[in-house]
Amino acid sequence: WNPGTISSPCLILLCIPNLSLLFSLKTYSCDGSLTSGLPAASFQSSSHFSESRAAYFAKLNRRDGGGGWSPQLTDKSPWFQLDLRVRMEVTAVATQGRYGSHDWVSAYMLLYSDTGRVWKQYRHEDSVGRLVGNSNSDTVVHHKLSQSIRTRFLRFVPVEWNSSGRVGLRVEAYGCAYKSYVADFDGRSSLLYRFNQKSMSTVKDVISLRFKSRQAEGVLLHGEGQRGDYITLELHRGRLALHLNLDDTRVRASSGRMVVTLGSLLDDQHWHSVLIERFNKQVNFTLDRHTQHFRAKGDGDSLDVDYELSFGGIPLPGKPGTFLRRNFHGCVENLYYNGVNIIDLAKRRKPQIYSVGNVTFSCSEPQLVAATFLSSSSSFLSLPAPAPTLEGLSVRLQFRTWNPDGLLLSTRMVSEEEPCYLLLQISSGRLRLTHHTSDLKTSEVSTGQRVNDGLWHLVSVSTRGLQVTMTLDNEPASSIQLEDYLEPRDNYYFGGCPVAQNGSSCINPTMAFQGCMRLILINNQPTDFMLVQQGVMGSWNQLQFDICGIQDRCLPSFCENGGRCTQTWSSFHCDCAGTGYSGATCHNSVYESSCEAYRLAGSSSGDFSIDPDGSGPLGPIQVYCNMTESKVWTVVHHNSTSQARVRGSTLEKPYNMHFDYGASPEQLRMLVAQSEYCQQKITYQCRKSRLFNTWDGAPLSWWLDRSGERRTYWGGVLPGVQQCACSLEENCIDLNYFCNCDADRDSWENDTGFLSYKEDLPVSGIAIGDTSRLNSEAVYSVGPLECSGDRGTATRQRGFLGCIRALDVNGVSFDLDERAKMTPGVSSGCPGHCSSSAGFCHNRGKCIEKSSGYVCDCTHSAYGGPSCKEEVSVSFEKGSSVTYTFQEPFSVMQNRTAQVSSASSVYSKSRDNMALSFLTTQSPAMLLTINTFSQQYVAIILARNGSLQIWYRLHKERRPSVFSPVLTNLADGELHRLRLHREGKDVYVQVYNKKYSLSYDTEFNSMRSLTLGKVTAGNDALDEEVAQAGSKGFVGCFSSVQYNHIAPLKAALLNRGSSLVSIRGHLLESNCGALADLSTSKSRLGVFGDEALSSVSTVIFITLCVVAVMAHFLYQHRQVRRTASIQEKDHRHSLEAAYRAELHLNNSMRDSMKEYYI
Repeated sequence: WNPGTISSPCLILLCIPNLSLLFSLKTYSCDGSLTSGLPAASFQSSSHFSESRAAYFAKLNRRDGGGGWSPQLTDKSPWFQLDLRVRMEVTAVATQGRYGSHDWVSAYMLLYSDTGRVWKQYRHEDSVGRLVGNSNSDTVVHHKLSQSIRTRFLRFVPVEWNSSGRVGLRVEAYGCAYKSYVADFDGRSSLLYRFNQKSMSTVKDVISLRFKSRQAEGVLLHGEGQRGDYITLELHRGRLALHLNLDDTRVRASSGRMVVTLGSLLDDQHWHSVLIERFNKQVNFTLDRHTQHFRAKGDGDSLDVDYELSFGGIPLPGKPGTFLRRNFHGCVENLYYNGVNIIDLAKRRKPQIYSVGNVTFSCSEPQLVAATFLSSSSSFLSLPAPAPTLEGLSVRLQFRTWNPDGLLLSTRMVSEEEPCYLLLQISSGRLRLTHHTSDLKTSEVSTGQRVNDGLWHLVSVSTRGLQVTMTLDNEPASSIQLEDYLEPRDNYYFGGCPVAQNGSSCINPTMAFQGCMRLILINNQPTDFMLVQQGVMGSWNQLQFDICGIQDRCLPSFCENGGRCTQTWSSFHCDCAGTGYSGATCHNSVYESSCEAYRLAGSSSGDFSIDPDGSGPLGPIQVYCNMTESKVWTVVHHNSTSQARVRGSTLEKPYNMHFDYGASPEQLRMLVAQSEYCQQKITYQCRKSRLFNTWDGAPLSWWLDRSGERRTYWGGVLPGVQQCACSLEENCIDLNYFCNCDADRDSWENDTGFLSYKEDLPVSGIAIGDTSRLNSEAVYSVGPLECSGDRGTATRQRGFLGCIRALDVNGVSFDLDERAKMTPGVSSGCPGHCSSSAGFCHNRGKCIEKSSGYVCDCTHSAYGGPSCKEEVSVSFEKGSSVTYTFQEPFSVMQNRTAQVSSASSVYSKSRDNMALSFLTTQSPAMLLTINTFSQQYVAIILARNGSLQIWYRLHKERRPSVFSPVLTNLADGELHRLRLHREGKDVYVQVYNKKYSLSYDTEFNSMRSLTLGKVTAGNDALDEEVAQAGSKGFVGCFSSVQYNHIAPLKAALLNRGSSLVSIRGHLLESNCGALADLSTSKSRLGVFGDEALSSVSTVIFITLCVVAVMAHFLYQHRQVRRTASIQEKDHRHSLEAAYRAELHLNNSMRDSMKEYYI
């Protein structure tokens, strides 16, 4: 192999503008299952609910055991993890819920790691980090990763889950084996690739590698030549910089240098991919998924490198172009230079490679575990204070953040029994240490500048004697002189203070810290974050362990038109000062788009700045607006509008003049395109100076269009015709010629006219070539560009201002709220129908926005109908019952999507909400009973005398609590409504708004079932009086029964045959609830006296007429609504199938309404 040549495969690669195109042409399968052969130990989790729901049962489509993984209810940070045993290339993931249950994850984060420590979050190309999960327990949801990840460990972190169940998960990962050649550099080592000749000169280069760095500085690649050429790839302040110089010694030192920077936060200990492609001066520089295309400066096309290329550092600095930079500290894999596998050669100890220092061929993995402080108001980490030492107190930590303010450390000390505090905080980007004894007595020192730059900073605080010292990075120490010795008193609080704290052990004069911390040492003892997370030591709130979740929101920058991007932990800001633009991203021009727009705004003639492309990338132009009575003219002057005299020019050496309009060609082109008409006057006065050769018609003078092309038609003539205006007007002084000047007379003649072909304007230059003969001369002038009319194209329109909701593309609903958090100039919370105070959905119905209205989801309501107001009633005969099972046997219903937060996802076992209406003449009677697997129960019965009794037995060893809120006979054939709410020991009964207290406070454990009517099983666990009522059952009508989120009557009517609902006896759908309401209304009519009878009769007659008309209208409306309901049905896959009949699109009531955002 000859290093001075490029092999054929490389030639093929370099002919392609981007190497990624070649990779896309490569056909290979990388979508195989990665979990099929994994042992049980590869499936890991933060906790598991039971042995049958352990992590190993979480394989996709697995049904044995508990049908998947579920964590403990007390696990506040649940996660599920796959260990693929070796690094693999992962291209897709898939999830399911727990088989046959209500347990599924509706949204999750995907983390990955090489070691099971130091995790990184996978993000979509639009930076959204949440992946959409499942809407039921069995459907498989696939996610193809926009870019494959090479990793050994995958972690699934649930973010949202079904409110009717718990976290439930089954997973699969897809991909293929990944082979890599790895080298580890310790910060003092490097690899030298030596050529077999003195110099290597290339016009084409392809360099590719992947790196993982432990520090923000370090050289990855360097090569240089004696003539001044060099190439350097290095990390600088966590960003990747490519320095390229193709010049030789004849060129000034700075003229050919090119520095291009990509990325940030690259010292995150995760892999990053680099690709450099160069052909002559054209360079493609790619980092991960971002590519920068640029053209190298200088006269040279080749890169001349002497002797060698170095990787990982510069072993012999001091040559021309060498930078005094640190060596790289981290791992590099798959390093290729023009098709040569550098690491493979080094590993096989080939003579082309020389190793400097200690280069090893496996990647060492430091355990730098970080914690992310998520909230600027409530995050904190509390660690116990160690025993005092003779050396005094010392605290050391590393942090990185974007926020200019935040508390790093607060601890209470004692000085001669007087409490005081040591505070370490970031204040306006500086680090401040404060010794606080009282509001009137503080001592403080500050150090550093812009420590909120996103980089890791090392800070230490120590006390020795009567001095407190603070040190930041490599800066000089700053000290506070004390009056008395300090001793630690309470815990050390990092990041913030608890919202509720005993006494005043922590104070915070600023915001809580938002950012990352690692390597916390107290008195030289390291803090184990894993023990903190497990609750073994300390306490914390709003923290994420083993991951640094910092993001660079300014990369890529969303600030347009030169706006400067600044950021905090959760947002960014564009400084538009001096750009001529405004808005969240400097997108909206502060200037009008045309002179016509200024006239409409009331302006008169004068100089203005206009922005023809509005919010586009082109800047404003300085123009003069001439506002006449008939037209508005936009006038753009150039640098030579006065007359100019020309003598002594020839065709071989013509006179040339170029015109500068103070604007770029693109700006001028846009101005002309947005105008209806443009013109430019060109005047040519001549004496014995021709425009065209009289023998062959060849042009002797010409002008240049806006693209620099020669044009030989003159004022008043269309393109393609070598003539002047006089030929069209048929008044040339010599009719044998088409221009007056071509008559070649000794007198002064004139060819003047307007150029008006827009595609050629403005005139960029003029050339005159026939003024060298005796008495030959010319005088010319080119006027300013003048345009009129405003085409008002869409490219000049401003961005949309208003609300967008319910976005659905090709049947896929987009999470606009999540994307709004990541998109500049967009905020979440667009008001719609559901935000109205009108309350369109009742009785726990949930309002769901639709593109043309709203839908009431009555899934969690005991009511039905368009607005969840129609009562669901069922008549029970003797011996009838309905039993709803909370756990096994599992439901076979189709599940629904639940948009819930994790806070509401775990059912509170110490809280009950019940509501039911009943009508009966039987007593005793069993209304409702709920039992658990641990022999707990609650029962609502009618006693022998018809009075209402509520029984709570929450401990089988103790007597039950019995309440009798109504002592009168309720078995009177009337409808009675009952609501009950339990909060811990307190029971509220909303019949007569009475409050009762249980004799002890406990919780329901392992809910089993709920029964309406006769109890046929489990009577042995019931008390005698309750068991007697249970054996009698219930005869009558139930209506609108609700227990927490369960509506058992609806489940019985809509899910017959389901294992979730068990029905005994004969049930008949009824309307007793609605009839009872009518009966109540009827009874109220009886209060009128006889004197009002005739009036009442009249009213009844009119009412009956109206009812007849309304009945006809409602019948037609019902048919229309039924049709609309059928059409809408196909679009409701996210709602539970059993309740689809409950959902009605409320279009009719909104037909005449329009929605505006002002």
